[in-house]
Amino acid sequence: MTGGTLQNIRIALAESRELDLLAQMLEREGAEIVRCPLVTIRDTPDAAGVVEWIHGLIAGKYADVIFYTGEGMRRLTGFATQAGLRAEFLAALGRVRKITRGPKPVRALREVGLAPDVMAEVPTTAGLMACLIDEDLRGRSIGLQIYGQEPNRELVNFLESREASVHIVAPYVYASESDDQQVESLIRHMADGRIAAILFTSSPQVQRLVEVAEKRGLADLLRSGLTRARVAAVGPIVAGELERHGFHADAVPESTFTMKPLVRAVAKLFQSGSPL
Repeated sequence: MTGGTLQNIRIALAESRELDLLAQMLEREGAEIVRCPLVTIRDTPDAAGVVEWIHGLIAGKYADVIFYTGEGMRRLTGFATQAGLRAEFLAALGRVRKITRGPKPVRALREVGLAPDVMAEVPTTAGLMACLIDEDLRGRSIGLQIYGQEPNRELVNFLESREASVHIVAPYVYASESDDQQVESLIRHMADGRIAAILFTSSPQVQRLVEVAEKRGLADLLRSGLTRARVAAVGPIVAGELERHGFHADAVPESTFTMKPLVRAVAKLFQSGSPL
């Protein structure tokens, strides 16, 4: 296309699951896309543990279920379906109080005809704790779907300090997608100024990029590249992961942390400037 906000700007995408969709959104604005999916998402190898958690839900073991991600909700539904428990699983979810971290698990619930009972105003761990701070959780049994395999001790400690019992389920894992050589090329291209911006849509993408840079002795080159290129994060959690490694997100959506607002935030970055 011609005349788009991102005309002739080379943008690297670390996304995997919805890579094509994100690429199309940016290409409609005229961007040139460099695809380098850093991680992919797979079912956890601990299928038995997930099915055991689902049986607990069906048996009425949990009064509340906290969904951290839409991916987690969809993977749980997939495990329930594979175990021949889909109808029982969805019926049990309909009976418990469903608490969501943000809009993505809300969409996943709506896909199966359900809706959240409580939704954090800010889609972060702090936002979840804030929406539960005035709740009496004493003696409540809470099912917690975590983000990837991260135990989220902050949230678990908060719930347990309120005298709730927490039952964790981790239905998916992150795995490497692009090989290390391709990731190294991405780092070198950013440092050389051949990439104008890079978009991150999950914390594990940041972690993988840093891991490859450290393993290959490219930490300084990565720092140079992420200083030279504009950096965009889909939301505050990813922005926080960048900060944890000493990097800064130049663009973060203001409220809704999904791909469309991310594309708008990136376009705004370049509206008054020229390609790097």
